[in-house]
Amino acid sequence: MARPHLLLCFDAFGTLFRPKRSVAQQYAEVARQCGLTGFTDGELEASLKAAFKDEATRNPNYGRATGLGATKWWTNIIQKTFTPLISSKNNNNHCSLPTELAPRLLHRFASKEGYDAEPNLVSTLRALKRPDHTKHFDSIVIGVITNSDDRVPDILSSFDLNVSPLRYGTDVDTSVLARRDYDVDFHCMSYDVGVEKPDRRIFDAASGLLVRILAAREGMSEAEAEAEIGRTWRRVYVGDEHAKDVVGARNAGWSPVLLDPEAHSVGTASVEDHGGQTLDELFKEHGALRVKSIRNLTTWLSNGGDWGGRGER
Repeated sequence: MARPHLLLCFDAFGTLFRPKRSVAQQYAEVARQCGLTGFTDGELEASLKAAFKDEATRNPNYGRATGLGATKWWTNIIQKTFTPLISSKNNNNHCSLPTELAPRLLHRFASKEGYDAEPNLVSTLRALKRPDHTKHFDSIVIGVITNSDDRVPDILSSFDLNVSPLRYGTDVDTSVLARRDYDVDFHCMSYDVGVEKPDRRIFDAASGLLVRILAAREGMSEAEAEAEIGRTWRRVYVGDEHAKDVVGARNAGWSPVLLDPEAHSVGTASVEDHGGQTLDELFKEHGALRVKSIRNLTTWLSNGGDWGGRGER
């Protein structure tokens, strides 16, 4: 009997990577390195939240909706965060910010300088895509579906992942689509799609990218590829937020997995407790699953539901 194929997609922020320290703490650290003083971390955090809310209202979707773009959008937030802090310390007189402040913060949060990857991320994803390592699926495509701006591919690349240039809404050469050596085969970001999870349209957009990949790899028309996906492909989504990730994926017809390192979601079945069942069996019985780590999930997937004594228990 032919084995199924797997489209495995991940959320980015909070799932594949997370800040080394809070964003506000890192903003404060860089600002003080640039010579700004006279504010507390609490004052900065409050100012940052207000700046984010104001900029998101004025220029939705990280500036994409108004043509501003993500770089200018974040630059505006940095200016709106720090200008009130330094002005209040100087009798409300306008003070200019250090010219290096915004570029340093933009660089930090577009790379591993500002983030830690999920433990064993690179080796885990690469092992999962090795044909000799996966017993249960004929092939695996790995993607990212995330409510984010366009920095996510650069962040993942900075962790030494081999990231495809394929993004929703972009044109890439067919030879790029056909390649099988990427660690991450595509990105589907709300910045490009124009809607955020839990809206099912962002999941549908990701399915459309799989259609393009399959058509290029197998020499099919996109209509043939779409029909093939409906017959033989499983679509699994992994994220750390129940309302956006689990509910959104399930409503879009995907199989959701909640990344839950501390096992807080006690009402959801745990992958670690169901070592003898297949993916299809578990999702049919429980609807959604939770897992302590991406490594545990990929170990379970690679062995067709058989733990074989591995994984974090």
